[in-house]
Amino acid sequence: MFARIVSVELKPNTHKQFSELFEKKILPSLRKQNGFKDEILLMDPGAPRVVAISTWDTKENADAYHSKAYPEVLKSLKDVLEGAPEVKTYQVAFSSLHPVAAGVAAGQSSITNPTPGVGG
Repeated sequence: MFARIVSVELKPNTHKQFSELFEKKILPSLRKQNGFKDEILLMDPGAPRVVAISTWDTKENADAYHSKAYPEVLKSLKDVLEGAPEVKTYQVAFSSLHPVAAGVAAGQSSITNPTPGVGG
């Protein structure tokens, strides 16, 4: 499983407009995409930064969304975004919400490899 993390800055006084666009356009579009699993939206109503985390079954499906549907999403947000979004894709090593194959990411990153004698 893979996660796309999109971080954006909103223009002043656009949180409500962004939330409506997210609920009525972006989320329905995501739900139509092959391999889409879940979306988590993080926002602080008093701050301009918004972070969206989407999870995907494969990197190929996340990449397909990025190249095909995501440009339309950006167009729909042009009136509320300040600057270009930052997008990063990660392999999910653990999730309490979605099953992740044991050891899938562990063999690919020293960060997730267990250290002998640490962590039980």
